[in-house]
Amino acid sequence: MSPTIKTAGMLAIGDELLSGRTKDKNIGHLADLLTVAGIDLKEVRIVADEEDAIVEALNALRQRYDYIFTSGGIGPTHDDITADSVSKAFGVPCVHDPDAMMLLGTMYAARNMDFTESRQRMARMPQGARHIPNPVSTAPGFIIGNVHVMAGVPQVFQAMIAHVIETLPTGTKVLTRAIVCPFGEGDIGTLLGQIQKAHPLTSIGSYPQFDGKRFSTELLVRARDEAVLDAAAADVAAMVVQIAAEKDALAKRDLGTGEVA
Repeated sequence: MSPTIKTAGMLAIGDELLSGRTKDKNIGHLADLLTVAGIDLKEVRIVADEEDAIVEALNALRQRYDYIFTSGGIGPTHDDITADSVSKAFGVPCVHDPDAMMLLGTMYAARNMDFTESRQRMARMPQGARHIPNPVSTAPGFIIGNVHVMAGVPQVFQAMIAHVIETLPTGTKVLTRAIVCPFGEGDIGTLLGQIQKAHPLTSIGSYPQFDGKRFSTELLVRARDEAVLDAAAADVAAMVVQIAAEKDALAKRDLGTGEVA
């Protein structure tokens, strides 16, 4: 059977991300969850709190991937314009959702706090959107089409995405094999490229490391089929042995021993 592949894109929204004032923690968390679930995160964009930029990025991403996840811009302040932008992208009104108004109104009443106009902004979403529960601070995220809109605060984002992931049809999980290579990328680049070309159903990544004295490379072979993974990993391991033998032979020749491996 052919593997089932599901793809995703992410849109992180906020001037504070682009200025460096806030260090994003949501992209890595989402990537980890999607990898475990068998969903391929293919693209991440970061945009400012500008309606046109959000609409343009969202429309591009939602047509390209199965699932879109956004973070940021659904709070109570004037620059929280994600709900408006998503509504515009889908061509529907942005409204105060009655169920969200009830949730938030009840929560603020229980805390003896006024349900102000600013706080009511957190109940706004595209007409017809479905809620994403928020067990941390009550104000819901929302889903419209294949777009899942969530808060930017990491604790809230993580609680929301945990719920969302459980509801999504996922793909065939990616299997990974790690191979330690004591040589730098310059030594392995050509041969590794040939192996990747010979195993098109795999993804082979090389990650250089430096311990202060010498370079090495961690090689990761990924595939959705175990037999495919085994074949590619075997070729990568054989490559490492081949390079070691060639370097050993060269070292012996340079020492003038006359020995040939």
